[in-house]
Amino acid sequence: MKRVIACFLLALTTVLALGIDEKRPYVKQCSKKDPKLKKCLIDALHHLRPYLRDGIPEIKLPPVEPFRIEELILSLTGGRNGYKIQLQEMDVLGASNFTVFDIKLGSPFEALIEIPALVMDAHYSSSGVLIILPASGNGTFHGRFDDVRAIVKGTVSTSYHEGGTYLHVETLEIELAVKEIDLKVDKIFNNNRILTEAINLFLRENGQEVLKAMEPQLKKELVILFSRIVNQLLLHVPVESFLSP
Repeated sequence: MKRVIACFLLALTTVLALGIDEKRPYVKQCSKKDPKLKKCLIDALHHLRPYLRDGIPEIKLPPVEPFRIEELILSLTGGRNGYKIQLQEMDVLGASNFTVFDIKLGSPFEALIEIPALVMDAHYSSSGVLIILPASGNGTFHGRFDDVRAIVKGTVSTSYHEGGTYLHVETLEIELAVKEIDLKVDKIFNNNRILTEAINLFLRENGQEVLKAMEPQLKKELVILFSRIVNQLLLHVPVESFLSP
C-alpha cells in the first residue's frame, strides 16, 4: 500500500536531510537561514514527485509507478478449511501523487503524508471454504484505497567521505490508515457467477479486515522497498547539495 510511500520516502529522507544542486534537477535546495525552512523542505519533497514517478536513470533509480509487491498471503477466516487468498505480482499505482502535510526533522524523523488513491492489480488464487461455498480458484484481483494517510518514522546515520556528508536510512516504521476500500475479483471459478458474487460480497463488506490482514506483510515489504529506494538516492546526493548555509 502503499508506494504511499516508496516514493514519498525517497523524497522524504533526501529532503529531510535537506537541499539542492543545479547539477541535480531533482533536488530543490533550501537554506538554513530561511525562516520558513519547513515549508521549503515540504516544497522540495513535492518537487521530487515527477522524478520519482518516472525514475532517475543517472543514479539508477527505477520508476516508482507502478511499484510491485511480489506476493501477499492472507488468511481471512479461521478453521482448518479457512478461506485463504494469495496475491502475486501486485502492481500498485498512485504512490507518487503524495502530499506532505507535516515533517519533523532529525533522527528520528517523522512525516505525515496523504495520497488520494492507490490502485492495485494482482493475480489471485484462493483455497478453503467461504461461508458454505468451496472457494478454491484463481483469477484477477483489483483494489482501490482512497484517502490514504501514512505516518512515516525513522532514523538516519551520517558518514563523511569524498568531501561530503552523506545520510543513510537505518530504520523505518510506517503507520497506515485508509478511509475507503474497494476490493473485487473477476475471471475466477471458470466465471462462476454465484461464487464470484460471494467472494466480492465478502471483500466488499470486510474491506478493513482484509486490509488488517494485509498490513503486517505490506509494512515489511514497504520498509524494505522504501529503504532501498531512499538510500539509493542518498548514496549519490550529499547533504551539502540539499542545504545551503
